[in-house]
Amino acid sequence: MKIVAADVIVSSPDRNFVTLKITTEDGITGLGDGTLNGRELSVASYLRDHVVPLLIGRDAHRIEDAWQFLYRSAYWRRGPVTMAAIAAVDVALWDIKAKAAGMPLYQLLGGASRTGVMAYGHASGRDLPELFDSIRAHLDQGYRSIRVQTSVPGINAVYGVAAQPSSGGKRYDYEPAQRTPLPAEEDWDTRAYMRHLPGVFEAVRNEFGPELPLLHDGHHRMTPIQAAKLGKALEPYDLFWLEDCTPAENQEALRLVRHHTTTPLAIGEIFNTVWDYQTLIREQLIDYVRSAVTHTGGITAMRKLLDFAAQYQIKSGIHGPTDISPVGMAAALHLDLAIHNFGIQEYMRHGPLTNEVFRQSFAFADGYLHPGEQPGIGVELDEEAAARYPYQPAYLPFNRLMDGTVHDW
Repeated sequence: MKIVAADVIVSSPDRNFVTLKITTEDGITGLGDGTLNGRELSVASYLRDHVVPLLIGRDAHRIEDAWQFLYRSAYWRRGPVTMAAIAAVDVALWDIKAKAAGMPLYQLLGGASRTGVMAYGHASGRDLPELFDSIRAHLDQGYRSIRVQTSVPGINAVYGVAAQPSSGGKRYDYEPAQRTPLPAEEDWDTRAYMRHLPGVFEAVRNEFGPELPLLHDGHHRMTPIQAAKLGKALEPYDLFWLEDCTPAENQEALRLVRHHTTTPLAIGEIFNTVWDYQTLIREQLIDYVRSAVTHTGGITAMRKLLDFAAQYQIKSGIHGPTDISPVGMAAALHLDLAIHNFGIQEYMRHGPLTNEVFRQSFAFADGYLHPGEQPGIGVELDEEAAARYPYQPAYLPFNRLMDGTVHDW
């Protein structure tokens, strides 16, 4: 089944997305997500200028061969741009294969291992009353697991907190990228954050009880010893996980964190390959793998990564913010449903314009997601709608410490 066309579609409903559409000689089409938040056009160019010419005439059924060819033949391996482009091709080919088989993708991955995929939502607040209202609103929407983010006294803008001021205007939980010509500058104080956060979780536990699974994202901002100290301070509040407690490019740093705390650790949303995890998984320094299908080489690579993690009783926690398009989200849900070592799925609802462009079969009810029974991944692109929302430059913010030093955001 030869590939006869491959089109790169960049659109900006609610935010920027990069979508690859592959068409076969039989008229079957497949979609892949190549979105890289704040650097979208780099992947679009990589696909359009370097990958698409290599796809024409190839057999769409040979997914593993296509993956290895795109990874090895480029010589320059790994990296977010390369791996997002490979992911777009890989997911599109799996979409085609499942459509040709007349099955939802998860059936080709071995069938369902569960009836639904537990998801967590993102609650936040500038103070405790606002945070409590946000948690209640998410519980009313059906979420059974909640990520808690909060403002910190003395810091003007903190990642993940709705309605707080920033130089780009009002922000919201689901899209920190701002449509500005230059990235917004924000402030940060790690010691203030570490003093404040344990009291927040104490208040949340007192209000909502011990059963509600609570998560928190440290967003790479702590040193290893700071992360260890925070993890230990949060132990009484029984977190489901502490995410990205320290920049994990230095994988060995997690040994120190693990030595000092039993708070479960989740790492990897900015990782791109299994090589980023070798020490973390082999030495059982984390509990959850946070990579996105979109940024880690697609379903082919993520399945291998999660099979590796399963040997060490490490579970999945696939990245699922709104800069993962509905195509990438659907791909993750099919994988979630099929693998044995599923943990939890991040789920941020896309906006109405995005849902106009991407028609989806996956559904959320009673705290669980399901990819649906439509053949393929279950997402179709309305290209006319996509054309109504052209690309708009947008950047994630960056941080400076109180003395002006650029810090991890």
